[in-house]
Amino acid sequence: MSFLWGVMGGPSAGPQPSGAETIQKLCDRVASSTLLDDRRDAVRALKSLSKKYRLEVGTQAMEHLIHVLQTDRSDSEIIGYALDTLYNVISNDLEEEEQEENLTKVDDLGSQFTEIFIKQHENVTLLLTLVEEFDFHVRWPGVKLLTSLLKQQGPQVQQIILVSPMGVSRLMDLLADSREVIRNDGVLLLQQLTKSNAAIQKIVAFENAFERLLDIITEEGNSDGGIVVEDCLLLLQNLLKNNNSNQNFFKEGSYIQRMKPWFEVGDDNCGWSAQKVTNLHLMLQLVRVLVSPTNPPGATSSCQKAMFHCGLLQQLCTILMATGVPADILTETINTVSEVIRGCQMNQDYFASVNAPSNPPRPAIVVLLMSMVNERQPFVLRCAVLYCFQCFLYKNQKGQGEIVSTLLPSTIDATGNSVSAGQLLCGGLFSTDSLSNWCAAVALAHALQENATLKEQLLRVQLATSIGNPPVSLLQQCTNILSQGSKVQTRVGLLMLLCTWLSNCSIAVTHFLHNPANIPFLTGQIAENLGEEEQLVQGLCALLLGISIYYNDNSLENYRKEKLKQLIEKRIGRENFIEKLGFISKHELYSRAAQKPQPGFSSPEHMMFDHEFTKLVKELEGVISKAIYKSSEEDKKEEEVKKTLEQHDNIVTQYKKVIREQDQELEELKQRVTTLMSQNEQLQATVTQQVSQIQQHKDQYNLLKVQLGKDTQHHNSHGDTFQMNGIQTEEVSKLKEELEEWKNKHELLQGQIREKDFLIEKLKSSQLEIGTTELSSQSSRSGGLEHNNELQKELEMLRSQLQLQSAEISQLQIENQKLQAMNTTADPVLGDNGATVANSSELEGQLEQEIKELKSEIKALSEEKESLKQHLDSSSSTVAILQDEKSKLQQEVAESKKEQDDLLVLLADQDQKLSALKIKLKDLGVPVEDEDDIESGDQGDEDEDVEEEEQD
Repeated sequence: MSFLWGVMGGPSAGPQPSGAETIQKLCDRVASSTLLDDRRDAVRALKSLSKKYRLEVGTQAMEHLIHVLQTDRSDSEIIGYALDTLYNVISNDLEEEEQEENLTKVDDLGSQFTEIFIKQHENVTLLLTLVEEFDFHVRWPGVKLLTSLLKQQGPQVQQIILVSPMGVSRLMDLLADSREVIRNDGVLLLQQLTKSNAAIQKIVAFENAFERLLDIITEEGNSDGGIVVEDCLLLLQNLLKNNNSNQNFFKEGSYIQRMKPWFEVGDDNCGWSAQKVTNLHLMLQLVRVLVSPTNPPGATSSCQKAMFHCGLLQQLCTILMATGVPADILTETINTVSEVIRGCQMNQDYFASVNAPSNPPRPAIVVLLMSMVNERQPFVLRCAVLYCFQCFLYKNQKGQGEIVSTLLPSTIDATGNSVSAGQLLCGGLFSTDSLSNWCAAVALAHALQENATLKEQLLRVQLATSIGNPPVSLLQQCTNILSQGSKVQTRVGLLMLLCTWLSNCSIAVTHFLHNPANIPFLTGQIAENLGEEEQLVQGLCALLLGISIYYNDNSLENYRKEKLKQLIEKRIGRENFIEKLGFISKHELYSRAAQKPQPGFSSPEHMMFDHEFTKLVKELEGVISKAIYKSSEEDKKEEEVKKTLEQHDNIVTQYKKVIREQDQELEELKQRVTTLMSQNEQLQATVTQQVSQIQQHKDQYNLLKVQLGKDTQHHNSHGDTFQMNGIQTEEVSKLKEELEEWKNKHELLQGQIREKDFLIEKLKSSQLEIGTTELSSQSSRSGGLEHNNELQKELEMLRSQLQLQSAEISQLQIENQKLQAMNTTADPVLGDNGATVANSSELEGQLEQEIKELKSEIKALSEEKESLKQHLDSSSSTVAILQDEKSKLQQEVAESKKEQDDLLVLLADQDQKLSALKIKLKDLGVPVEDEDDIESGDQGDEDEDVEEEEQD
């Protein structure tokens, strides 16, 4: 202890040792001392010296400290000192003054010591084991040391932890620690652990990280929370960004719904602290991670729909229209709303219905456009509004039509009480601010993107330039401003608008060429040798002239394709024209704009190209270059091939339409067959019930017959005679009731036969209708004929049942005759006793009367039987007629198959011609789409329509 006293600054008689010597002695003490207290004091002394003598402690004591961690795990205090010492040696988190003086040296030291420590993978595994300890003095410094290791040598430490058994899972337990200090540092540790490592990100996500992190954010107060909320949001971004698996897991776990309370900022937006602004900014970025345009389209679409259904989009729109929101939060909210609605028709429709809380209420789109064309607004805000407008119109033909309709003469508000989106775009297009010109031109170009109908409608727009002068078209006004020599940014915006407008629209090209000043202006701009700033304008002029040639329908004699090519050859030169056209794609700003859809410009001067326009340039640059070198004969051949292709496409479209109609008819017939089969099953069940009832009645009849036979054996005695007569009377009444039941059953059978006849007639009419359908309905015809055969079998079954019933009726007649014979044999016996003669005569009269009634009823039943036989004969004739119709239908099927074979031969010939024409086109250098690509595109569109209908 005296040695330590001298080391720690106590009085010493001799000269003071240097720092390196002191550290060496302490290391020897740690290595050689047998007492735990001595080693603990030595490690504590090393800890106190580790910040000032970082290099010496690191080089001399690291091995001894690691040994302490391995051997003295039973003492938490010495383990804590050792971990703190290692942390001070490896970490670069020093005081600011020291960090400013030795910044590079500090970085090198931390990295070198980390490399020494992780050289033995067992050291990291040992550290993971220590982090599992619940003792605060061990767990907390262990967490800090592991975090520092990840900061210094992230990929190497990540790999060691990844291969360690349950390495990541052990670290996930830190989030469940009740001590906030360890929990918060655990979040920081997981931030470093999950950086740029998809495998660890997936493991962390499936260890229930989303649930725990969202719980922490909720406990801390959502956006009103402190730095802990910020750390949790950064960790969530690490887990979700560019990780499709985790994004899908986040969506399927219904965690998107838990994000909605984050954006409930309330009406009083006064308390916007710096931390709250940071938290909300990260929350908005997390939403954008889930709906980023770079994600797979299916994943993005499902997240967009989930955000709409849970009310998250509505909450974002509330912030968008609120007052008092900081500018950077408002800008990020606009960008977030943009990507939530991009390409999602349901969300775009909702956004179109959002109104700003003004008097009178104005659509949110109009309010945002007012900010975009206002030069007093911040540049980043104007870029965000432009991006929002682009996302609103992306794959949204309905929205495009609504925007363009506000420019058409029939829909303009004559009173001037409200400002429309079209008026704002025109105002920005012709204002004195070049940035407003560019933004309005790009926005209007997006309203025309891939929509030939709107391009034609926009030609009707007329503008009043000044009082007393006739109105001019919007197209003419754009070319007029272009020729006036305005700023480069304005001209670039107008040229992009014109190129988008004229591409794939021959009518717009004709209107453009109809102005005799346009072509000379373009050729003059391209032919001049101007500075670097004007090269971009020259390239766009060359692109516009090339579009005027490529999409020219030769309707104007003076501006036919061949004449425009000759003009280029004489005044510009083909090589010079191609060189100027290449200026666009070689420009640095073009490459930046092509990277992502969101406008990301550092300053207004760099705002030159739009992302969608770069796609158009990439598509047209090659075909225009080839079109310039083509001869008139090649153009004619190309036009002929295009016409042939169009005709073939029309034929294919007609066949597709016929097939769709036939499929619909086939489905209807299948439904009808299913209905008839269900009715048939019901009738069969009814017949089965009736058969069982008949069997029951037979059993009852046999039982009564046995009882009657026993009673007749005792007719000799007088008392027995009365009993016999009573039994006969009772049996006769029962027989009468049974006859009534048989009569009712006959009526039921007649009703069933009528229903069968109705079904036969209905099936017959349906067979006649089926005979008029096309080839695709032939399968339903065969099904109907099979159904007729089933009905014929059922008629045969009914006929056999009727025969059984007639046999039973004959049995009843025989029994009736037996009863009469029994009455006659009973008469002599009754005559011996004079006292019973009167009664016997009365009974005989009653029996005779009842027997007459039974005979009449039997006669009626026999007549009904004859009528049923006649009815069955008529049904059999109907079946014969149906069989004749079946043979006729089979003949028609054979003829239809022959016609189908002829059509297939015709289609094969057309396909051969088409392939030959495609080969010619490819030889001529014209890009030709394969029919499989076209059909797959059509099928993709149909699938998207079906999905949207189901979601709606």
